[in-house]
Amino acid sequence: MTPKPRPQDTASAHDRLYRSLRQQILHGELMPGQALTLRGLGKAHGVSMTPAREALRRLVAEGALTLSSSGRVATPELSNERLEELAALRALIEPELASRALPRAHLALIDRLTAINANIAEAVAKQDAVGYIRTNLEFHRALYLRAQAPAMLAVIETVWLQLGPTMSALYNRVQRNEPPRHHRMILAALRAGDDPGLRLAVRTDVTHGLRHLAA
Repeated sequence: MTPKPRPQDTASAHDRLYRSLRQQILHGELMPGQALTLRGLGKAHGVSMTPAREALRRLVAEGALTLSSSGRVATPELSNERLEELAALRALIEPELASRALPRAHLALIDRLTAINANIAEAVAKQDAVGYIRTNLEFHRALYLRAQAPAMLAVIETVWLQLGPTMSALYNRVQRNEPPRHHRMILAALRAGDDPGLRLAVRTDVTHGLRHLAA
């Protein structure tokens, strides 16, 4: 007889699955409109229905997944209106996070951002969409963590989650041959302590690509 899972085991399985799925969604490993089922998740990740259900419920609550009236759970398929709304949120919040980070943007952070940008260039050279999305978000998160504004960062991460699957479509539409040029502007503004220039560079960077999707 198979032993009944202990509550702590179920909670641990739920948390592992939640984190794994969240990362896949965030990094564009799942396509827009891709359906997720309890049976499929259980088989793929070796978990029972309960942790699979809890992981999906949590991701639906975050906006990372959608739940239809029929009970179908899937990654978001974003309309142009929704894309414009999310782009507007990025344009409002991310320049503010960058501005708040600027007083604490010491040379060690700038060096780290420069290294991450080199990793983005490597992903571009390999035509690695997931690697590109992952390192691009790493660049922004590393900067915004210095803002010491956890509530704003939590809000923008929910926006990134909703955009994750769609970012793969953007990558395939826009032919990349170098890292985002606005990252160089961000780095230059950080080195110069230029707050208006930093706000402009971040705002341009986070909205530029999304225009291609809404076109």
